[in-house]
Amino acid sequence: MVSRLLILLYALVSYALFTISFLYALGFVGNYVVPKSIDLGNPANAGEAIVVNLLLMSLFAVQHSVMARPAFKRWSAKFLAPACQRSTYVLLSSLILLLLFWQWRPIPSVIWQTDGLAAWLLISVHWLGWLIAFASTHMIDHFDLFGVRQALVAWRGTEMPRQSFRTPLFYKIVRHPLMLGFLLAFWATPVMTLGHLLFALANTAYILLALQLEERDLIAAFGATYQDYRRRVPMLVPRLFMRRQAEGAPR
Repeated sequence: MVSRLLILLYALVSYALFTISFLYALGFVGNYVVPKSIDLGNPANAGEAIVVNLLLMSLFAVQHSVMARPAFKRWSAKFLAPACQRSTYVLLSSLILLLLFWQWRPIPSVIWQTDGLAAWLLISVHWLGWLIAFASTHMIDHFDLFGVRQALVAWRGTEMPRQSFRTPLFYKIVRHPLMLGFLLAFWATPVMTLGHLLFALANTAYILLALQLEERDLIAAFGATYQDYRRRVPMLVPRLFMRRQAEGAPR
């Protein structure tokens, strides 16, 4: 009973830290409210800033990808209770994100800047991206994704139900709406600085690479079901847009 209570408390603390890091991310990427953001803070020289920022993003990418792999989960199960695995992943991801926010070096040189209607349009797309990302987590299982459900199941002393393959709402339009939301939030900005561009480019490259690894794991888990899903549903670009491009293409 004590160990199950500790697992539940651990999951709740990890989830609370994720909530803090996610809320800070909103302000960090959009330059809202928070004391230090992607463009606000003490700037360093461009060379130092690029190196430090890339190292911070690489640390997040390595942790995020390595710990998500089935082989790592099997290895960590030797000394970490299965109900704690996802919470540990969430905890470390959140801590590294907070480290990134703390140590980020702004590079304020402006690449592009818009005003008026164009600026409001980009701001709207930016917030639409965050909304898509957040909503996507609830369309599958938000609390399973962030480790709370596993801890609750352990607290009750029951077994986790077998994972089923579902494609609700946004998942019928693109295979990875969570990542689509992040991309919109990262790129849609009325003021694109060199630091923001570095952040957007590095995270886009990571997302595209990480999705290849994730899809390989999904095929291994769900076989022909997921392969059929891949044929029917695009990865990130809604098929409506792809059809329009095809219709407008010369024959």
